Amino acid sequence: MRIQAVRSETARTEAFSDGVFAIAITLLIIEVHVPAREHAETLGHELLRIWPSYLGYLTSFLTIGVMWINHHYVFELIARIDRTMLLLNTLLLMLIAFVPFPTAVLAQFVETGGARAAAVLYGATMTLTAMTYFAWWRYASAGRRLIGDEVPDEVVDDITQAYAPGTLLYGGAALVAFLEPWVSAAAYLAIAVFYALPLAQWRAQLARS
Repeated sequence: MRIQAVRSETARTEAFSDGVFAIAITLLIIEVHVPAREHAETLGHELLRIWPSYLGYLTSFLTIGVMWINHHYVFELIARIDRTMLLLNTLLLMLIAFVPFPTAVLAQFVETGGARAAAVLYGATMTLTAMTYFAWWRYASAGRRLIGDEVPDEVVDDITQAYAPGTLLYGGAALVAFLEPWVSAAAYLAIAVFYALPLAQWRAQLARS
């Protein structure tokens, strides 16, 4: 009976999290606006003109998508959950749900004088999200606090090493935004692609070196 209760609690937490991830990733497309009807004669040009919205959508969709995949994988390793883990998970979801806002700001202002502020806002959001994600994982994995007994130590260590660079990568890209907003925007996409590729083992080895 106790085992069923624990499984139910972890399942409820994952289901709620999946809902937040799904809503956040769907909201991204809402900020990709269809050109107004008065631009019908120049529709092709208008569709090209909003390319920053496409870029922001791609970057954030990849980022949230990869975070969801990793979140799902971690819950396959977790055998139990406690109040602190729930609080950390809620904080993580709060940041995930916020991502569509800086994405829209970056897409709208990247070609204006507000590009620096927009890129910094996006980078700060992603840095905080990466920090929270890593803290969430470390709380669960430290001393195998919430990890199932059947999970090998090597798996836990590889995940830790793979997640560790995230905060530094996003933090560095956010700092670059103060000097070159365009470079930082490209870096955000590169980081998303880096984590989207199935190279977890290679990333772990890179982090160890």
